[in-house]
Amino acid sequence: MTDPRLDSLLHSCPGLRLKTDPADLEHYGRDWTRRWTPAPLAIALPGSVEEVQAVVRWANEHTVAVVPSGGRTGLSGGAVAADGELVLSLERLNKALDFNAVDRTLTVQAGMPLEAVHNAAREHGLLYPVDFAARGSCSIGGNIATNAGGIRVIRYGNTREWVAGLKVVAGNGELLEFNKGLIKNSSGYDFRQLLIGSEGTLGIVVEATLKLTDPPPASNVMLLALPSFEVLMRVFAAFRERLQLEAFEFFTDRAVHHVTAHGAPYPFAETYPYYVVTEYAAADEAGEAAALAAFEHCMEQGWVLDGVISASEAQAQQLWRLREGITESLARYRPYKNDVSVRISAMPAFLDEAQALIGGAYPHFDVVWFGHIGDGNLHINVLKPDDSSDAEFLGQCEQVTRLLAQVLQRFHGSISAEHGIGLVKKPYLSSTRDAAEIALMRGVKRAFDPLGLMNPGKLFDP
Repeated sequence: MTDPRLDSLLHSCPGLRLKTDPADLEHYGRDWTRRWTPAPLAIALPGSVEEVQAVVRWANEHTVAVVPSGGRTGLSGGAVAADGELVLSLERLNKALDFNAVDRTLTVQAGMPLEAVHNAAREHGLLYPVDFAARGSCSIGGNIATNAGGIRVIRYGNTREWVAGLKVVAGNGELLEFNKGLIKNSSGYDFRQLLIGSEGTLGIVVEATLKLTDPPPASNVMLLALPSFEVLMRVFAAFRERLQLEAFEFFTDRAVHHVTAHGAPYPFAETYPYYVVTEYAAADEAGEAAALAAFEHCMEQGWVLDGVISASEAQAQQLWRLREGITESLARYRPYKNDVSVRISAMPAFLDEAQALIGGAYPHFDVVWFGHIGDGNLHINVLKPDDSSDAEFLGQCEQVTRLLAQVLQRFHGSISAEHGIGLVKKPYLSSTRDAAEIALMRGVKRAFDPLGLMNPGKLFDP
């Protein structure tokens, strides 16, 4: 530790764990984007809320920017520290603090992994329903900071719907408590909702009181093979009309290519252009009959070419692996990603325009599409060719994203559905929010973080 500011930090917060090893700086200073070279001042790992407050107060005194850090599984550069910031990792604040059986809430520290939250709820016979493939790596604080969605938004909604209360260390080091677990609270502004999705730019979530619910009824999983992009929404409508859907996820043949090359088993005798994995309530024979009826109807219409229904929990997990394994299978390519959303009713027209734009712009690139069709969210992953430089590839992708942002603006969509704006999508924020909204957002930022030290440069420039 050669920087004298770190000596003063340890003096202000005796016992604080600090890491300055180059490997640690690289590990904690980046997220899954891998686009920026990490260059943090140091990594602080507080073991208590009081230590978080002490670190933030020190940052104010010495005018040091702070980047809150969870599992760093985001794809928008929201957890990147590339300009001498202090990374404040919440990984040691990882415990469940309280379960209230009457309120059916679970209070946890912000560094608790999502999978651990699932397990804690399950121990009490209940469910925390927000779920996605990075469950073992991401933290609940990061989920809250980005209002994470995932694979079951169609049934349960985003993280926002499941947060009953928050404790937050604001930009001046003050500890704030929002909503306190209340179901009804009409006593003014709901700052809890401001913090959800704020990407660490207003303060640091240190504790969350989460709502739990009953476990879902018995469900089953079906994998469908589709002939074309155009029939996707028709299949969704047919299944939603007949079934209680838990999830409805779409992906392409290129996604299947990469996932199966990564080890996932493939259940069909031949390959198809497009796929859907859907999970639906099937507690009795009537539910299974309805699922079979939906499948047969789509087959008769020519919208579905083949399908398989899971016959066991193990097979259901294998079918889900084809969808959930996509991001991991693409990681080595460092893909350029777009994570966009429109209203469900606008999906057919938007899909037509987006597919034409992407197909025309990237004729020689490997483009992998997948998404949460049931909630209007598409993920577009462009893989860099071996013969293209990083700069050339990024320049082409950014040019297409500018065009895609214009399409989204016409459809009143969002350039970021569930990964936040961060650094990656910052140039396109105005396609989603108008000037008046952005001005209000800046005003909120100043109120919570007067010196502008909380994750600066993310969402919008200082």
